[in-house]
Amino acid sequence: MNQAIEFIGKIIEIKIDRPIRSKHPKYSKMVYPINYGYVPNTTAPDGEEIDAYLLGVSEPVKKFKGKCIAVIHRTNDNDDKLIVVPENADYTDKEILTLTKFQEQYFKSKVIRKKP
Repeated sequence: MNQAIEFIGKIIEIKIDRPIRSKHPKYSKMVYPINYGYVPNTTAPDGEEIDAYLLGVSEPVKKFKGKCIAVIHRTNDNDDKLIVVPENADYTDKEILTLTKFQEQYFKSKVIRKKP
């Protein structure tokens, strides 16, 4: 989690590899209701790039520059997710959990807003 929380409050650019309305590469019945991607040139504890949910953009995009407002910390997994939004947007913890439930329902997650 330590690496992911360093992004909170920062403007970052993410690459979207699973645009809104696309199908999951392994689970074809799962369709992404939001844009989902990663921060290039980073490494998460799972060995992949740090993942990011993009909220507030209702069209498919290939990349996006926005503000990281929070991290979804999975307490039973080592793959935390950044919450990225347009610069002037904000979401409550409840809204974040609702919008990411399509994937987070399989994990125990909490929203982190500040560095400990």
